[in-house]
Parts: sequence; C-alpha cells; structure tokens
Amino acid sequence: MESTAHNFLRNTHKALNDRGLQSALKNARRGFVDKRRNAVDALPEFEALRQTAIDIKSHSLLNLDQYLIQFEQQVQASGGQVHWAETPTQATQIVTDLCRSVNAEKITKGKTMVGEEIGLNDALIESGMQPVETDLGEYIIQLAEEPPSHIIAPAVHKSRQQIADLFHEHHAPLGFKQPLEDPQAIVNEARTILRNEYVTADVGITGANLLIAETGSTVLVTNEGNGDLTASLPRMHIVVASIEKVVPTMEDAAVILRLLARSATGQEITAYTTFFTGPRREADLDGPEQFHVVLVDNHRSEMLGNQYRDMLRCIHCGACLNHCPIYSAIGGHAYGWVYPGPMGAVLTPLMAGLKEGSHLPQASTFCGRCEEVCPLSIPLPGLLREHRFQIHAQKISTSQSRWALALWAFVARHPNLYRWLTRIGIGLLSRIAGKHKKFRRLPFASAWTNQRDFPAPQGPTFMSSIRSANAKSDKDS
Repeated sequence: MESTAHNFLRNTHKALNDRGLQSALKNARRGFVDKRRNAVDALPEFEALRQTAIDIKSHSLLNLDQYLIQFEQQVQASGGQVHWAETPTQATQIVTDLCRSVNAEKITKGKTMVGEEIGLNDALIESGMQPVETDLGEYIIQLAEEPPSHIIAPAVHKSRQQIADLFHEHHAPLGFKQPLEDPQAIVNEARTILRNEYVTADVGITGANLLIAETGSTVLVTNEGNGDLTASLPRMHIVVASIEKVVPTMEDAAVILRLLARSATGQEITAYTTFFTGPRREADLDGPEQFHVVLVDNHRSEMLGNQYRDMLRCIHCGACLNHCPIYSAIGGHAYGWVYPGPMGAVLTPLMAGLKEGSHLPQASTFCGRCEEVCPLSIPLPGLLREHRFQIHAQKISTSQSRWALALWAFVARHPNLYRWLTRIGIGLLSRIAGKHKKFRRLPFASAWTNQRDFPAPQGPTFMSSIRSANAKSDKDS
C-alpha cells in the first residue's frame, strides 16, 4: 500500500469536515470502549494475564531466531513449507510465484494487515490474478476501492446507507436488483455472492494472529467463517505473517488469546479461533493440498535491535485506536498508511520512513490512554516521544518549529523569566477574552480554534497560587 502519511495535515482537515465519517466514528467509539471495559471488568485475573503475556512476548523476542527456526522445522515436519521475505517486494514475489505454480486465476483472501502492508492485492492483480476479499469489512472496502480504516473493523468509517449503495452498484449486474436497508439482508447478499468464490478459488490466502513454534501451527482469529473457508477449500493455502507473531507453545498462545478478543471487540473469545497445521493429511476430509507460510520482516529485525523493540509486542487488537482521542476525531485514512492510531504513528515512520511519517508522532496529546488499555502495556507515548527526538535531531521538522522549540527551551530553563512571561500572557489573554471567556480565533492556535473554541485562562498562574497559599500558611502559623 502506497503511503500518503506526508499528506497527514490535509487528510486531517478533510476528515474533520466529513460529517458522515464523524457520525460513523462516534457510533464506533462508544461500542468498542464500552465492550472492552465490560469484558475486562468481568475478568479478575486480567492484570495477571497481561503481565504473563508481556513475559511471553519479551522472551519470544529475546529468542526470536530460535523460535522462528523451530517453527519452520515443525511446518516442514507437517508437510508445509516456510518462505522468508526481508522486504515487501520479496514477499509479494514469493506469493505470486506460488500462485503461478498452480496456474491460479482466482484467489480468496482473509483479512491480513501484513498483506496490506506489502501491497499484496496490487501485486496479484498486476500478475493477472483476481484477489477476492472474503472478510465482510474487507469486501466492502474492496468494492469501494479504499484501504482499511481500522485494523479489526476495516469498514468502520462506512454508514449502512453507503454500504447498501455500494452493494446495489456492484451486485445489480449480477442479478441483485433490490436496494437493501436491513443489515441482515446486506450480510446475506454478501454471503450469497462470496459462496461461489470459495468453491472456485485456486488459492486461499490468510494472515495469522499467532505462530506456534512447538507445533508449526498458525492461529487465525475471526468472527466470520470466511477464514476457515478460505484456508480449507482451495488447493493451496498461503499464510502471510510477520516474524514477531511467533510464540513458543500452545499454552503461551492461549494466554494471549484470552487478552486479544477482550481488548479488541469485548468478547471472551471470537466466534472462530482456528489452528492450521500443515496441508491435508490422508485421513482428512478437507483441507489444502499445499500449505505455505510467508514470513515477512520489513524492518522488524531493525526494531528488534533498537529503542523501538517494545512495539514488536503488539498483537494488533486495536485497543489503542479505539481509545485514542486523535483517531476518534479523524479516523484511520487520515494517517495515510496501513496502520492508523497510536500504533500506526509508531510503525509508519519505522516502515515507510521517518520523513514520510514525520507528522504522525506529532498527532498525540500524550494522554497515555493507549498505553493504559494496551493488553501488552506497550509504552506508546514514550515511543512517539522518541520519534519526536529523532525528527528534531535529523532536522526533518521545519526550521520555524525548531526555532520555536529552542525559544521554549530557553525560557523553560529560566524559571523567573518563565513565571514573568506566563503571568503577563495569562493576564493579557484573560482581558482580551472579556466576558466571553473563550476565543473563536487565536494567532498561532488555528489548529485548535478551527474545530473548537479556546478557553481563556482564568485567575492567577499556578505558581502565583502556590506562593499565595504558602504565604497564607506562614501567616497562620
């Protein structure tokens, strides 16, 4: 997927003025947040599980080479094959070559964010093949020719009417002439359309939520039956996964699975949690003839050895997106690449380039909600702050912002000057605001006042209040 993260400011303005998007984001935000809170509250051992999961992932990353080799050996022992891809180009080449080896024309796909990351659909189409997204959300955005706006709910930005209109436009030539309104009718029509795709596909491609070293199994977590059908019906099943997904044992996977659904959708467990281990065996009634796993690096090895290592603990639950005030205001497309929200603000500069993603780490209030709700306690604000340090150090930021920061640093290092300036500034702003006690427009604060009023400061400065309180205490004593 081509990045437009460099257009973040323009994307943001467009998103903030899109009434349909704002309505969809408001509805989605309430559902995700409430369901997660209820699920976590109902599990007394959640914090203990969280710490265990952190230990598991930290241990796995410390011994990543060992567990990846063990995983490959177990996949081979079960009759499958592992392929290694350092770059997106290598990954798409491997997948297209595998598809060509069985003369594939139609390919069904389950939702895979790594597939989006490497631009898999475009590569398949360029090779003359027809990828068909089977996850309902992914199917919707494929019809709309849009990228996903959320890592677990790709079409969360679409209203019911927009989806119904898309279906009518694309399905009418197939004989489905009746406009739809009821959500169940929309789902049933998609199911009817996709049913034939499953049985006529030559290859099925899925992602993986986890890789298990001791068994060579891949774990797929979904709320739709499309993942199992995509993996089981075609002659070849290809799993596209990133290298940090590996964990040592089945027990380790079980711990993470108990956190994943609760953090993502507020469920105890998703409707389908499937373990795939190799191709169809002689006694099996179904399953693919060939089983391949493509392991994608794409800068993750670099992250393993630098200050961003903790980001590799991410299990892609989406909790940081759902609780982020920035994501909740602008949605996923504004971030301009595969991964939106706080996780995307960390990953995009690492994978697409710091210059390309330089706006994203700035789009944070550092409120800390992302780290608080992350099931693996990834220090996302700290990682975003590190990006800001690097942007400044490499002089990627504008000269105006560097001068402003230098001026701020000078004032902050001189407490008396700082207190004098803040006292004057607060008093001046309070007088200008007058009885309205707010600003609809304010120089140097247009990014704030474009969307909401700026409250005028009231009363004395904090330091003045402290001094007054201390003086009163001394007098009383």
